[in-house]
Amino acid sequence: TVTRTADDGTMNELDENAVEAALQIKESLPEGECEVFALTMGGADATAAVRKALQLGVDHAVHVNDEAVAGSDVFCTATVLAAAVAKIGEETPVDMVITGMAALDGLTSMLPTALAHKLGFAQLTLASALTVADGAATIERHLPDAHDTVSAKLPALVSVTDEANKPRYPNFKLIMAARSKPIATYSLADLGID
Repeated sequence: TVTRTADDGTMNELDENAVEAALQIKESLPEGECEVFALTMGGADATAAVRKALQLGVDHAVHVNDEAVAGSDVFCTATVLAAAVAKIGEETPVDMVITGMAALDGLTSMLPTALAHKLGFAQLTLASALTVADGAATIERHLPDAHDTVSAKLPALVSVTDEANKPRYPNFKLIMAARSKPIATYSLADLGID
């Protein structure tokens, strides 16, 4: 298990880039064509992360909260998050999952790949730019000795770097609206996980 610090409930700064990428995609599409969900897994304090996402403008928030996942490693986290994505997909088709490139607690950068594998989605990792068109996602990736442009048909998982965008600040209207927006809470039993 992983020992985590007391401030784990706050949104990872790199995940703010993922939220921004999702909101930019939504804003590029006709109204009503896209919904953005924020999903987190953690103890009661993790609600702060999805509440912040609501303040930024996401449509729905989901929190997987179960004592059995406390201190989970990346493989358990990927299994649980994949089940939560599948549960969301029972009501709303999930075309893309966007993550930050790494969690700031473990710094492994392994979750995007493990989650894509569990979901059976194509994976486009370390995106410094992201576009979606004609049923495919295209990323640009800047590596120390190379620049890649990679595409994959949807559904896909994309992890974005802090070069992908500049996260927005929540405005007062969204902050106030987020206070009363519901946050769906799932337990492992809700997800069909032993």
